Amino acid sequence: MRIRPSLSPHSSHGPRARAATALGAVVVLLAASACSAESSDSSGAGGAGRTLALSIFGTPNSFDPAQLIEGQQTYVWDALYDTLLLQDNSGKLKPGAAQSWKYSDDARTLTLKLRGDLTFSSGAKVDSAAVKATMERTLKTPGQSQAALAAVNSVEAPDASTVVIKLKQPDAALLPLLSTAPGVIGDPKTMASKSSALDPVGSGPYTLDKKATVNGSVYVLNRRSDYWNAKAYPFKTVKIRVISDPTAVANALKAGETNVGTVDVSQISAIKAAGFDITHVDATAGASLILADRAGSTLKALGDVRVRRAINMAFDRDKMVKQLLRGSGEPTEQLFNPEGEANDPALDKTYAYDPAGARKLLAEAGYADGFSVTMPSLVYSKQFEPAITQALGDIGIKVKWEPVPAQQSLSALLSRKYPMFLVVEGLNVAPIETRSFFSPTGSKNVFRSTDPALSALLNKADKELDPAKAAGIYKEISKFGVEQAWNAPLFHIGSDWATKKGIAYLGDGSSTMSTIRQFGPAGSKG
Repeated sequence: MRIRPSLSPHSSHGPRARAATALGAVVVLLAASACSAESSDSSGAGGAGRTLALSIFGTPNSFDPAQLIEGQQTYVWDALYDTLLLQDNSGKLKPGAAQSWKYSDDARTLTLKLRGDLTFSSGAKVDSAAVKATMERTLKTPGQSQAALAAVNSVEAPDASTVVIKLKQPDAALLPLLSTAPGVIGDPKTMASKSSALDPVGSGPYTLDKKATVNGSVYVLNRRSDYWNAKAYPFKTVKIRVISDPTAVANALKAGETNVGTVDVSQISAIKAAGFDITHVDATAGASLILADRAGSTLKALGDVRVRRAINMAFDRDKMVKQLLRGSGEPTEQLFNPEGEANDPALDKTYAYDPAGARKLLAEAGYADGFSVTMPSLVYSKQFEPAITQALGDIGIKVKWEPVPAQQSLSALLSRKYPMFLVVEGLNVAPIETRSFFSPTGSKNVFRSTDPALSALLNKADKELDPAKAAGIYKEISKFGVEQAWNAPLFHIGSDWATKKGIAYLGDGSSTMSTIRQFGPAGSKG
């Protein structure tokens, strides 16, 4: 398990936090990156009498079920809405609003059975008709969740407690997605109204305190006394504040205004002296250079696997972790979560740092004099650009960074203007990571690259219902990606959690979903 108490201030998530500041508003999802918690009521070390207040960098865009955004905003809406399934702090799927689920033998029909004790905050009963109405509206509404549910053909509600989802083709990512935004249940009577954007009616463990909430500044949540899973939410009140400056978050901790938060290396000693415990998580996000134009349609060189392999050999990943992350992270040559089933430690020994060998490969591919490439300079990439420029320059690849406004980041990447680009993204479970990076419709596979061997593996993974067998297939997909150098993964980024006495951070790095279930009384289990 890659979680340990931090005994010295020699690890940091400073670059992690600064990256998160940018990514909350653009294309990269840093699930549990830079957030803190405040206690306005210090009574009760067990948590039940305390107020947990998280600070997030980005303002939630909307509480409309069809417009929910993953990332730090999840801390707010995940407390207001039930999801069909839950993802625990070890990354395992558990019953949520659906107490059970089962796939058909061909993996194209998913049947879920709802709990009988679910109610909306309005008092109305939650039933299969509400699930059907929510999902059908999401399928018709452009947004993150619409794309996630692309494989869904129809949703049926044969009785009040049964939901049947029929798929166009098998989709292994569907189950984990139902533990996130695509799996929320909205109130059919109100979710389509404009008021739902700021005044949602959900069936989750908390309700939004409209009087105490200031949109864009602070969101106050009050725990429901009748919630079915109340034990998972020990805090009576949760305050979620929007604070864009990590230094301000750290200062709040030292001043005693907060009781939980992620801290920079420069702050660890002072935070520990103030009575906080520090827990280090090695990997919560990953930074990868996406070698997107694998067919060489706009940059011919990238169509040659030797060039892509040479790029992988250009980076001293250990040095990057030490210098750029100040030790808070780990080098990697693969995309998958190191705590997940798809990660194979052996793959991290594929490409040794070897500039001379890289130049030799480039020469064999016909690029002895190197070549030039233009990449987008995004808000979160700026701090890493000098190191990337130097590493690629050392093997003869000249990089020009073209500034892209934050609000245009997504459209710039999807435009196929840039054959290579850097992403920094929160880690996830294998089916979702696979879809994002390897599927022809994946959000990071912007040139829609395909390969017969990979397609066979993707189809096999989607149809495999045995988790143990599926894990082996995902390892094969990861091996394909590394050996064919589809990308150049650089490092996983860690974080250091400060928790006041009586409160514990319950994660182990397996799940980076931003949920307040990550926090509980000291001694509780995740």
